[in-house]
Amino acid sequence: MRDTNFLSEIPEVCLQFAFYFHRRGAFPIFEANAEQFSSASLIKVPILLACAFLERTGAFNLDEIWDLNAETQVHGAGFAHRMHARRLPFHDVLLMMIANSDNLCTNLVIHRIGIERLNAIFHQELGLTADTELQRKLMDFEARARGLDNWIAVHDCLRLFELVEALPQFQRAWLDPMLQHCQDSSFLMRDLARDSIHFSHKTGSIPGVMHDWGYTPDCQIFLLTNGVTDESRTNHLFGQAGRLLVGKSPTTNPG
Repeated sequence: MRDTNFLSEIPEVCLQFAFYFHRRGAFPIFEANAEQFSSASLIKVPILLACAFLERTGAFNLDEIWDLNAETQVHGAGFAHRMHARRLPFHDVLLMMIANSDNLCTNLVIHRIGIERLNAIFHQELGLTADTELQRKLMDFEARARGLDNWIAVHDCLRLFELVEALPQFQRAWLDPMLQHCQDSSFLMRDLARDSIHFSHKTGSIPGVMHDWGYTPDCQIFLLTNGVTDESRTNHLFGQAGRLLVGKSPTTNPG
C-alpha cells in the first residue's frame, strides 16, 4: 500500500492545502482544508479548455496567425517578449502559454477573447463554479493592488479532469502534448526520473502559493498550497506526493 503519511506534514508548512490522487481502479485519496485558492498560473488550464471549446465552435482556428505585439509586452514566466518572431499560429501561442507558462501569450489570449467571455465559458460551457474566476491579466500589478486576483476551486480541479477526458480525440491530440511539455519539473516531478512517465500537467506559483495539477494515462493528481511558510520543505512534500504516480512509497522525513 502506498504511504501517504506526508499528508500529515502539509499543514505544518502552509495555511491551506488540497490534495487529490486517483489511480484507475483504486479508491481516490482526497484531503483539503480549503476550497478556493489563488490560482497563480493554474488559471491557464481552464483558459486552455475554454480555447478548446471555442475551437470546436469554429470561433478560432489553431492555424490562425496571432500578433504578439498586439498585447503589452509583460515579462515574468516565458520568453515570448524576447522572441524575434512576432507572429505565431494560435496553436503555438497556446503551447507557449502552457509549456513555458508564458505570460505574454496568456495575456494575448485574454485580450483576444475577453475576461467576461472567458468567465462565461468557464461557468456556462465548462460547468465550473463561481469560485473559479479570472479577474485580471497576468503580471497586472495595479489590478492585484486593487484586490483583483485569479482564483481556482478545488472541486473545479476535479472537473478539469472530466473536461479533458470528454474532449474529442482530435483535440486530445494537440492538448495532451501541450501539457506534457510543461517545463516545470520542480513540484510533483522533482523526485521522478527524467522521462520516466508521460505526465500532462501545469504548475503555478507566486510567493506563498505553489500548485501542480495533472494526469498520466492511469492517474490523476493535484496538490494546491496557499500561505506557504517553508518553501523548501513544501517542495520536498510535492516530491513525495509525485512518487505516487509511479507507485513508490514516499518517506515522511524531509531529510
